[in-house]
Amino acid sequence: MRPHGSQQQLEQRRFTALSLLKEGLQPWEIAKRIGVDRRSVRRWNAKSRKRGKNALKAIPVPGRPSKLSQEHKKQLKHLLLKGAKHSGYPTDLWTCPRIVQVISKAFRIDYHPDHLGRILHTMGWSPQKPERRAKERNERAIASWIKTNWEDIKKKPKN
Repeated sequence: MRPHGSQQQLEQRRFTALSLLKEGLQPWEIAKRIGVDRRSVRRWNAKSRKRGKNALKAIPVPGRPSKLSQEHKKQLKHLLLKGAKHSGYPTDLWTCPRIVQVISKAFRIDYHPDHLGRILHTMGWSPQKPERRAKERNERAIASWIKTNWEDIKKKPKN
């Protein structure tokens, strides 16, 4: 699994580990301090000794960069936190098609709703489904029924 952080943050973490090694700290101490496995520290050290310090530099990730910049993602987060009603929808439920429309209107960038999940995941958002409950639901009556009737009708183990 890929560690969290940007390429620059991960690179900085590797260089920090090397500098701590040079100060005389043990790999397990460094690993605990920067939040990695001790084997990673040893691997980075071996790689830097074999190929030099440049071997630990960040390698650009292949693939098309996101159309949304980091600034756009921050603005999108604020729009989403205000709620769907604030953006003109009848309910406060965010759906991928609704978010696609908001992105299109706010940033003039088009996405397909099926691909929006990846973008939201990079922003730390996950899909949520609202619980479906009747408007007429009476929580007190349900709690009372569970206390009085549930014991009588639930299956009991045979002795």
